[in-house]
Amino acid sequence: MTLPQTMRAVEIREPGGPEVLVPATRPLPVPAAGEVLIKVAFAGVNRPDVIQRLGQYPPPPGASDLPGLEVAGTIAAVGPETTGWQIGDTVCALLGGGGYAEYATAPAGQCLPLPDGLDMVQAAALPETVFTVWTNLFERAGLVSGESVLVHGGTSGIGTIAIQLAKAMGATVFATAGGPEKVAACTTLGADHAIDYRSQDFVALVKDATQGRGVDVVLDMVGGDYLPRNIDCLAMDGRHVTIAFLRGPKVALNLTPIMLKRLTLTGSTLRARTTVQKVALATAVRTHVWPLVTAGKVRPVIAATFALEQAADAHRLMESSTHIGKIMLRI
Repeated sequence: MTLPQTMRAVEIREPGGPEVLVPATRPLPVPAAGEVLIKVAFAGVNRPDVIQRLGQYPPPPGASDLPGLEVAGTIAAVGPETTGWQIGDTVCALLGGGGYAEYATAPAGQCLPLPDGLDMVQAAALPETVFTVWTNLFERAGLVSGESVLVHGGTSGIGTIAIQLAKAMGATVFATAGGPEKVAACTTLGADHAIDYRSQDFVALVKDATQGRGVDVVLDMVGGDYLPRNIDCLAMDGRHVTIAFLRGPKVALNLTPIMLKRLTLTGSTLRARTTVQKVALATAVRTHVWPLVTAGKVRPVIAATFALEQAADAHRLMESSTHIGKIMLRI
């Protein structure tokens, strides 16, 4: 395979609004030892891309400065001492950055085969979302069959996967979303209780549905004033996992219910983890989640697909929060 010397990409000209995402020509990245070069077919658009564009989420050391944390495509080259993949293999991959481009490098261990029955755009919608949900709901929060979970942002990319995966693993699922259309989407995805946060009190509804017990786990991406309300929703020995804070990172908190109910408050980020940690997570996802995807029990929901050069429009849709599911770039 003859590779070009340059590639099309979209870069962040300066911190700011969607208009700072501009087409550019970049040198072709070269895979290092243990890495592969992927000819990108589709890339996912995620909330961390928006935060990076605003200048608030710099890439980790050594990562590409281009946005884009997940892709699907075809392996075009392999770096030295790289095993497990060959040129021509189709993969999806978790990246530290660089997905908004025709080519991207990834550690070989962070690549996964396309699940049976999924095309490139569906596969590209999985890595960032599935890795995030698996590590937070099942590794950190320890959600198991027979327990209950409250998922905020039920129609986001994370939320749509969290609902399906929790349900497939045998949990009772509560989900919040804004408006009747989004609430209906949560129900279609498998939520046992879909709550319109605009017109309903999720705390009261959770308590009513659980006879006052509460849920075992809360997966929260809202933060701010949601935190004390989430704590009110948790059952004895409940676990609260923070993965984002759209309403801000700071809140006044009463510690008494945390002590009385023996609660655990935790959270994590994915991008800053080491390659070794991400490879271990990829192995867990391939073992536990990929069979559910292949069986049709977990499927990415695609809200919209934009051409690479329309990345600014993709970010505008992301920030509007009117979409249901994942926003994708077609390379």
